[in-house]
Amino acid sequence: MAKRVLIFSLTYHPYIGGAEVAIKETTDRIDPSEYRFDMITLRFDSDLPKFERFGNIDIFRIGFTKKKPTPGDLRSFPLVLNKYLYPFMAFGAAIVLHRRKPYDIVMSVMTSYASFAPLFFKLTHPRIPYLVRADDGDPFEHYQKKARIVGPLFKWVFTKADRAVVTSSYLERMVRMMGYEGEVVIVPNGVNAKHFSQEYPEEELVRLKTKLKKGPDDFFLITTSRLVKKNAVDDVIRAMPALPSGVRFLVLGIGPNEEMLRSLAKELGVEDRVHFLGQIGHAEMPKYLKISDLFIRPSLSEGFGISFVEAMVAGLPVIATQEGGIADFLYDPVKNPDKSPTGYAVSPRHPEEIVEKVKLAVSDLSLRNAIISNGKTMAAERYDWGVIARKMKDLALGPLSKHTDSEH
Repeated sequence: MAKRVLIFSLTYHPYIGGAEVAIKETTDRIDPSEYRFDMITLRFDSDLPKFERFGNIDIFRIGFTKKKPTPGDLRSFPLVLNKYLYPFMAFGAAIVLHRRKPYDIVMSVMTSYASFAPLFFKLTHPRIPYLVRADDGDPFEHYQKKARIVGPLFKWVFTKADRAVVTSSYLERMVRMMGYEGEVVIVPNGVNAKHFSQEYPEEELVRLKTKLKKGPDDFFLITTSRLVKKNAVDDVIRAMPALPSGVRFLVLGIGPNEEMLRSLAKELGVEDRVHFLGQIGHAEMPKYLKISDLFIRPSLSEGFGISFVEAMVAGLPVIATQEGGIADFLYDPVKNPDKSPTGYAVSPRHPEEIVEKVKLAVSDLSLRNAIISNGKTMAAERYDWGVIARKMKDLALGPLSKHTDSEH
């Protein structure tokens, strides 16, 4: 008989990010005769059904709604209350669902408000294994601050877990810092290698290059980033004045820092070389990578960093910091001489190093081609979703010991 797994997540389809993509891609590849998945998530949009089968997950949606809410609506009353009330609403829904068909495992998607719901379930059902899943990109200080605000309850999210599933060695250190002493399994996020390595007809790429006014001597940097502080897109813009005029920067993504970044580009006199293209859909993204020359995101923190791996699969060299989970896969020819290079590493908040590495990528074609080849091979071998799904099934979901509360 298939084991039943209940997943708690603040958001899911159609409000989907990296962590939610990972859940869908892995559960879609796990045989329903072995594991069946339910999820309790927030509804937000009154047009969304309260129940829906999506992929291999039965989705139960709860919370306050509004017809076709805007991002601003999500931050306004009453929808803003959803994330604060979710732990209690989701816990209540879980009790009802568990009575109908008992669960064998409960798990969270990220260490957010959603994590308190499976914690409450664990405290009232101590014999049901509870997995805490860390897939976050915030620095350690962020978790320490949460612990100070919420107190021991936030630490219990980790210490009451029967197993921690993390996406990087960085997050393994984080859960240990929060007091977790049990088994840790590293299951990184994956990449749809087939999607990001796809080839396009030459005329289709020419049309996109023409639209973006890419000349034969232009060198395109590209980032696919939420425009927030931790992704440090501003550091790339600060590097632009010191780079040749043919170097241009494509910014794919939206976020609260967009206005500040546009103002910075104008202030530095590079607004004609920094192109804010907004939110580009997953289906179209590989095409933009294919017409670019180098992927860049000098992150201040990353739990894993799937965008870098997607760029590698697409055949782009990568410039990044080695913060957080990036260090697990980005090896610099100078900083990591014992490994085959898979990218160019820069220090956080050092635009001058970005200038240096971009110029190196332009001038040293032999090294650049080696980095492209190594990165593409490593990404396909380590991070294809088929590989990741097997790790999730075999290492993360079972077998688990059913601890009692007193054993914690």
